[in-house]
Amino acid sequence: MSFFEGLDAEKYDRMYSDKDLFQRIWGLFRPHWGRLVLISLLVFLVGAAWAIMPVVLGRGLDWFQQKTTLELIGLISGVVLIVGIMRWFLNWLHRRLLARLVADILVGLAHRAFQAAVRHDLSFYDEFSSGKVLSRITTDTRDFGNFITVVTDLFSQVAEAAILAVILLTINARLSLVIFALIPFVFLMALAYRRLARRVTQQGMRAMADVNATIKETISGIAVAKNFRQERSIYEEFARANSLSYRLNVQRGLVLAMVFPSLNAVGGLATGILVYVGGLNVIEGVVTAGAWYLFLLSLYSFLYPVMNLSSLTTTVQTGLAAAERVFALIDAEPAVQQIGCEAAPRLRGEIEFVHLNFRYRTGEPVLKDFNLHIRAGENLAIVGHTGAGKTSIARLIARFYEFQEGQLLVDGHDIRTFDLDSYRRQLGIVSQVPFLFSGTVIENIRYGRPEATDKEIVEIANQIGDGEWIETLPRGLNTEVGERGALLSMGQRQLVVMMRVLVQRPAIFILDEATASIDPFTERQIQQALSLILSSATSILIAHRLSTVKSADRIIVIHKGKIIEEGNHNTLIAKGGRYAELYNIYFRHQSLAYVEQAKMMMGIEGLS
Repeated sequence: MSFFEGLDAEKYDRMYSDKDLFQRIWGLFRPHWGRLVLISLLVFLVGAAWAIMPVVLGRGLDWFQQKTTLELIGLISGVVLIVGIMRWFLNWLHRRLLARLVADILVGLAHRAFQAAVRHDLSFYDEFSSGKVLSRITTDTRDFGNFITVVTDLFSQVAEAAILAVILLTINARLSLVIFALIPFVFLMALAYRRLARRVTQQGMRAMADVNATIKETISGIAVAKNFRQERSIYEEFARANSLSYRLNVQRGLVLAMVFPSLNAVGGLATGILVYVGGLNVIEGVVTAGAWYLFLLSLYSFLYPVMNLSSLTTTVQTGLAAAERVFALIDAEPAVQQIGCEAAPRLRGEIEFVHLNFRYRTGEPVLKDFNLHIRAGENLAIVGHTGAGKTSIARLIARFYEFQEGQLLVDGHDIRTFDLDSYRRQLGIVSQVPFLFSGTVIENIRYGRPEATDKEIVEIANQIGDGEWIETLPRGLNTEVGERGALLSMGQRQLVVMMRVLVQRPAIFILDEATASIDPFTERQIQQALSLILSSATSILIAHRLSTVKSADRIIVIHKGKIIEEGNHNTLIAKGGRYAELYNIYFRHQSLAYVEQAKMMMGIEGLS
């Protein structure tokens, strides 16, 4: 398999120029410039400490040739020890400050990436895997942190080489030029690998993101997989993604593995040349043996930074690719674009669609020249076959998706002029699958309005079935709900979600009613909670229960993105159109099944 087969970049990915990329990276460091200057000074001092060591040893060798005494041995040993301790202390201090700096930068970058992920509308997650987004926020920021550490070490080595360059030029310019002449060749080799390394590294990271996405989706749907006995299937799916990641990363390693052996060969050749040329200079008396030894010790101090840059190409390119991926997530433009940021006043809830066109994908229209006026305080039920556009209407009102043409007005204001945060504070939304966060029941109820008091929540809870539903919970409102509400029944989850909306006191209520079978006791309590919400808000009900449809002020029937019928229940039944057809096919049968379920629970048989 080719490196790049089957691994496409997400549409919002972009290739930044080197200039733009490094400007963005520098922008992360700019707020910490004070610490950065101190770390840079320490890096220079660490490099100087390393550079002093071969000078001390080289000079010591010359002194030993002239006179060897215990005092001289002690002096040189003492200098070496002091330099070693200084080098250790400076390196410890530098790494301590660097670790804190990197941590501060990464936490800020992760916050920005997470904010970008939260800011994106639902259409973004329809198209892009949340597991891959997770990989950018976690794995990629970590790889970028490794890159910062490696580059700092490299700067220390460059500082060491620069200091040694000055010293060697003062000793013997001829031998110095021999060393300097090798650096461009090594540097050109490093550049030759650079572009290929960046590309294969990006592919390896995308493969790992695919693995993360597969794991996330599998774990999220593990209950369904077990129910349908698909454990082997999901394992095979993971194995395919993991194998692809393995092959790509092995191939990447093979490409990058050519770097260090090649540079070692250059280093070995350079050493041989320096031994020969230096030896001739010692014989001719141009340099001392100690100076020759100093040059040999210094050879790798010159070549190592460049060699290290090449050998660390994997880490460097991984860091740059990681930065590109995180910046791409941060820079991705949201599909929902507001044209203003007006704080939404307390809404009355009048909603109007004016010649509105909406599609999820080009060439697949969902709503076509759609017109609908919802009066303030009206309870509107929307019915229709699957794919008719019912949920799309609710999603557009919630501003989760961007419409392409027309207008959507709320209280006479273009919905695009509102500040989304202040607007959505006045929306109460219950999705078809009620979602609860890990924590207690009361914490989930308070989620939409954190300032709500315990007393207020208990009072509202007692309005539903005199609070009987609370008694069914092991610890009342302090009952743990588990991950996604797994410790509660479907009916209990729906009641908690309804309570969450009641406490929020929304001006506009959107209900995408669940189709799950619920016992009559819970059904009655859900209807009580629903009635409390409907009495105080404009309501858009995507209805699946007959009781919800019949209680609506108005019913509209959607077919292929257009309203084909509207009126109340009795009017539409009498008309004998599409609503009557839906009623006879679905709602009526559902109602009869509900009655039979109630009979079974009450132990009553033979009732007509």
